[in-house]
Amino acid sequence: MAEQSCLAPTASPPRQVTAPHLGPMASPAPPGPQSHPRDKWSKKMDFLLSVIGFAVDLGNVWRFPYICYQNGGGKDTTRRHISAALGGTAVAAPNPQPACACQPAQGRGGHRCSAPRPAGAFLIPYTLMAVFGGVPLFYMELALGQFHRTGAIPIWKRICPIFKGIGFAICIIGLYVSFYYNTIIAWALYYFYSSFSGTLPWASCDNPWNTPACTNYFGRSNVTWTNFSRSPAEEFYTRKVLEIQKSGGLYDMGGVHWQLLLCLFLIFTIVYFSLWKGVKTSGKVVWVTATLPYVVLLVLLVRGATLPGAWRGVIFYLRPDWGKLLSTTVWVDAAAQIFFSLGPGFGVLLALASYNHFHNNCYRDALITSTVNCLTSFLSGFVIFTVLGYMAEMRDVEVEDVARDKGSPPSSTTALSWPGGDQLPLGSVCPSRLRGDGVMAGPGVCRGAGASAQEQFTGVEGSEVSGPCISARARHSCSGFGASSPRAFPPLPAPRAVPEQLGNGKPNQCPFLGPSLLFITYPEAIANMVGSTFFAIIFFLMMITLGLDSTFGGLEAVITAVMDEYPQVLAGRRELFVLGLITVCFLGSLSTLTYGGAYVVKLLEEFGAGCSILAVVLLETIAVSWFYGIQRFSHDVKAMLGFTPGMFWKVCWVAVSPALLAFVVISSLLDQPPLTLFDYQYPEWSFSVGYLIEASSFICIPFYMVYKLVWTPGSLKQVRSRVGDPAARARAGGGQGPPLGSAQDQGWGAGQMVDAA
Repeated sequence: MAEQSCLAPTASPPRQVTAPHLGPMASPAPPGPQSHPRDKWSKKMDFLLSVIGFAVDLGNVWRFPYICYQNGGGKDTTRRHISAALGGTAVAAPNPQPACACQPAQGRGGHRCSAPRPAGAFLIPYTLMAVFGGVPLFYMELALGQFHRTGAIPIWKRICPIFKGIGFAICIIGLYVSFYYNTIIAWALYYFYSSFSGTLPWASCDNPWNTPACTNYFGRSNVTWTNFSRSPAEEFYTRKVLEIQKSGGLYDMGGVHWQLLLCLFLIFTIVYFSLWKGVKTSGKVVWVTATLPYVVLLVLLVRGATLPGAWRGVIFYLRPDWGKLLSTTVWVDAAAQIFFSLGPGFGVLLALASYNHFHNNCYRDALITSTVNCLTSFLSGFVIFTVLGYMAEMRDVEVEDVARDKGSPPSSTTALSWPGGDQLPLGSVCPSRLRGDGVMAGPGVCRGAGASAQEQFTGVEGSEVSGPCISARARHSCSGFGASSPRAFPPLPAPRAVPEQLGNGKPNQCPFLGPSLLFITYPEAIANMVGSTFFAIIFFLMMITLGLDSTFGGLEAVITAVMDEYPQVLAGRRELFVLGLITVCFLGSLSTLTYGGAYVVKLLEEFGAGCSILAVVLLETIAVSWFYGIQRFSHDVKAMLGFTPGMFWKVCWVAVSPALLAFVVISSLLDQPPLTLFDYQYPEWSFSVGYLIEASSFICIPFYMVYKLVWTPGSLKQVRSRVGDPAARARAGGGQGPPLGSAQDQGWGAGQMVDAA
């Protein structure tokens, strides 16, 4: 591929160049008044911990183990009855169920069922994707930020002005992420507060929010776990923390959960006072927030390794199935995970590196921090899977069945079922009697497949349900009453039903969404450990610190980008600007604090930072490697480090990494399964909203291109030269790069200072 170069012409005085190569030996400061020099990290470790804190987030603890989990499912042949070492007793094993590895489509949500795979097979493509895709882009962003010393928006004036829309898209995506990500941290804070009790509130079924479906199999004998059972931890999460039973879905979000509102307010208060003074304050905070999670992970790993059955989870985690490496899904999941985990494209690495000294060894930093990130994900897998093995031992089920979503809809339609074990033909009348409080009167209550415990009958005591056993809502239980007299509900299209191959009246299962590993599965195991209160406190404290680190990085990217773009307005007003930004993020998060807020969180997670951020990273890589020029970029790196990147890095930047990103983006666009959360099917109009959210960030890129071409004065040839004509720049600069010593072609704006670092 013929190399292209693209630099912005700006009117600026000549600048001294101290070496006979394209990259300057001294680093330019961002545009702005000379009275406000750019901040720098107080210590090298402040920068490293900030980058590690951003890259190592909640996704390392739940998304990586979850993707391993949903790409797992090798047959676990070690099922047996044992007595729980922590005071529990053996429980009756449920009838075996066929595993259904339901996988969320990256960037689109929903589930697609496929054959189970041992988790170890996922580690191989994950490692390869990290080496050839994630780490090269991580290195590229650190080098760009350190060389140009500016944020994600104004940096494009120096690289290729026509791609400046990428910077605006990055900021919009950062806002979308802050709208839902901090709500997840607020959930963790709520758990943290609830953990300060002698008995954890999710340890028993004796709480006001529990339903008759609540089943506590720890420490009890002769307990049968059915597909309609709900653990105390699950009901605490759904009915106490989220209170999702008070919402009818996106049509009926309900009021604001005031406890979560207070938690979110406290989270944003911490974020504000960590960021308001810049890297001088955030660099100190990360010494706690970035190191504490590793102490907690090691403590939890040691505790998990001593639990009975832990080895079963480890075997499930590490045992590979080489034949499954031929599955495209495994490679797509691996590529998406590594790109989302390391975080190129969010503007954070650009912002954090821009506060480095010019000759800082960003190459070594990239290798260290990306390796720490990947190893943390691998370590978190052991922490999670030892507990999954323990829970499988306690339930006497296979490891892959531990965290199945008992409310997920099955994949075929034959007959409806009820917990009694029998089946009814479609359209049959529900013969069961109900009590007025909506609680099941007996095992013969007719319910549709995939119904949840919360969606039980309501009506007059002793009345009969007359009408087809089909939900009045989309996919819930057969609701025969909503008034004082019986009435029949008309049949609804496409009722969910039970696969015939089960043969026992129980719906098929799919795993919970990933965050439930943190808010249901792991808390459930902790609640039944000796010293449960202590382990719960440190676990949720770890989650809070992991989330805060990523929030620091994400908002710092927006702050740096906007302040560097508008220095005349914002210079010296950082505290006020950060306050305004935090206020916008808090107000934007209010919809996620309603009783149906979990539905909004899922929608924003799938569309706010899904395919759009991957497409942004792809265009960023193309702009730097193909337009700015790989040789010019290599010279920039040499100016900072004293050596040129090797051929491996150049090939990855020019071809391999863009190809991997294009592969993930196209795969995500082609595979768009239904979007579901628990047993709620998102309505069709919600996808239109999601696509608008997704497009609202990415559309900045073509809009700015059109704006730049239309409003730049001069003839078409002159406009092309100014906004990015590679041929014109090559002629002006005598080949690759600008003329030596030309501050204009090197892209330094007027009023910039020379950094003597």
